[in-house]
Amino acid sequence: MLHPPTFLIMEKYIMTTHEQITELYATYLVEQEAFEVKGVKAAATRARKALGEIAKLSKTRRAEIQDRKNSL
Repeated sequence: MLHPPTFLIMEKYIMTTHEQITELYATYLVEQEAFEVKGVKAAATRARKALGEIAKLSKTRRAEIQDRKNSL
């Protein structure tokens, strides 16, 4: 899998939008399973929160991709 370049600012790693989406999706999967399989009600809230954040980041990532495409 190809990853976009990473950025370092003051020796602290900053995640790219793609990496943030990937991490949030992994969180969603864990919470979704906890809710559906184990019946943990609080996991439903955490799963929905992860999906909401993914929706916001998706818009950002779409704009990044469009900008990149236009610059080629």
